[in-house]
Amino acid sequence: MTTPTSLDPRQAKARLHELTVIDVRTPGEYAGGHLPGALNIPLDQLDRALPDIRTAAARGEVLVVCASGARSENACRQLADKGIRTATLAGGTGAWAAQGHELDHPQGAACSTKASWGMERQVRLTAGSVVLLGLLLGLVVHPAFQLLSAGIAAGLVFSALTNTCGMAAMLAKLPWNRPSRADLDTALAGLRNR
Repeated sequence: MTTPTSLDPRQAKARLHELTVIDVRTPGEYAGGHLPGALNIPLDQLDRALPDIRTAAARGEVLVVCASGARSENACRQLADKGIRTATLAGGTGAWAAQGHELDHPQGAACSTKASWGMERQVRLTAGSVVLLGLLLGLVVHPAFQLLSAGIAAGLVFSALTNTCGMAAMLAKLPWNRPSRADLDTALAGLRNR
């Protein structure tokens, strides 16, 4: 397993004009603020965008970003497995904003996606709710329901150890976390025209 090339926010800011930036977060997260010029191609849509990303990478360096860097590292590894070299933004858009760099927000009808909760927040809400439900059902219905809480705990430990998140992958498939076909087509067209 290769470790992706990483740019810190200062390096990325200085080179932003020469980079093709792909934001792999959900459309709602992207709508909440993204690097200037970034194109939104959610992680689960990378395969569809592969030919266009390959072409962009042949023209110049591609920077992949997400909220904290974990999903973009995953995307860089997936792309490296397909022979496409990319870099990731260390610390993601969180680190970018923390250093005082500007975030863009979509405007106009084509990008009218309402900002939703970030994926990390959605995972915390879902995991906490399922743990509480398991404990409550374990007390009221049958103690075996506490295994539901134990399963979530085990999943969180596995997630931390592997720097992956199965729950986030499942939540990304919910309607408010999916790009509309038109938005994805617009992002792909933008990638082709860079």
